[in-house]
Amino acid sequence: MHVGLNLIFLVPGETGGMETAARELVPELLRAQPDWQFTAFVNREAQEKGLDWLAGCEQVTVPVAATSRVQWTRGEQLLLPRLAERAGVDLVHSLANTAPARGGSFRRVVTIHDLIHRVHPDAHSRARAAGLRWLVALGARRSDLVIADSRSTRDDVVHLLGIDPERVEVVPLGVGMSAAAEPTPAPELRERLGLGDRTVALTLSAHRPHKNLMRLLDALATFPAEERPVLVAPGYPTGYEVELESHAAQLGIADDIRLPDWLSDAEIEGLYALARVFVFPSLYEGFGLPVLEAMCRGVPVACSNASSLPEVAGDAALLFDPGDTGQIAAAIRRLLSDRELAAQLAARGKEQCARFSWKASAEGTIGAYKRALALGDTSKAR
Repeated sequence: MHVGLNLIFLVPGETGGMETAARELVPELLRAQPDWQFTAFVNREAQEKGLDWLAGCEQVTVPVAATSRVQWTRGEQLLLPRLAERAGVDLVHSLANTAPARGGSFRRVVTIHDLIHRVHPDAHSRARAAGLRWLVALGARRSDLVIADSRSTRDDVVHLLGIDPERVEVVPLGVGMSAAAEPTPAPELRERLGLGDRTVALTLSAHRPHKNLMRLLDALATFPAEERPVLVAPGYPTGYEVELESHAAQLGIADDIRLPDWLSDAEIEGLYALARVFVFPSLYEGFGLPVLEAMCRGVPVACSNASSLPEVAGDAALLFDPGDTGQIAAAIRRLLSDRELAAQLAARGKEQCARFSWKASAEGTIGAYKRALALGDTSKAR
């Protein structure tokens, strides 16, 4: 078997959860099938920066810059099929929602992590949401098999894209980012972020509207000032920070929030060690890697009951309605005030995250490859 991996989307350090998923999954695929050949198709930025986790995988550079959506699309739709055909691959797996629609005699598998552009189109610019609406649907319909991270995403793919459920395989992700760095010492981190000796509530997410950080700020504002934790919310910058900071100022809690860009792995590990509670109020997630990351590190979790998050959290988190500010505030209060409950959830969290592994994800992905090959050349019929 010769598998092509479509990684044209990936700009190191700038692609969030989809980068984490690719970085953790691909080495496990190579370990699971050492007798298979894997070729990764990467963009110019990735080739220049280097992707050490692709060791053992041949790399072919697609001459586009993925920071340009136009170039990314051109590389994926026009250049990738030719390069994959030239490389002699049997199957191309596109790991980030979109996939080449035509060209080449190889089978096609696409992983759809979420359909945020349809469920919450305000998460993207109008033009980007419209482009994704067309590209994701086209790639899914032209692929032999679709991989979904969760049952929730599978249902969205079936109902919103009209894909036959027999062509959608659920393959859960692993436990997010592994703890590969020594935590930044607490005193250093507290000084750097101006935390003093305050109680820390942590959330990790892009600063985008569907992450529901506005309501999280509203929930924090209901705390008496002397009981209010300081919220640290690292995430890649989007411009939405201005609105969040303005809202915090209006609520009178500007001194109680920190909105840094993505921090180093060591700083993130330090924040997990500092945090008394991890809160994840998102309105929509295809999987929810940060929830498992927090559980794996023993941090008690309060999270939204929307979309895929109950699947991921199980009974190891306090779930709340993300549209109800009172429920968000109550969940945070319970975990901060009830040490016994917090300890119970931390222990359950360790058990829950043990149910997810990148090894199992790789095995499920390989099963999807084999099934795609066995389905026959249905893409031509479509």
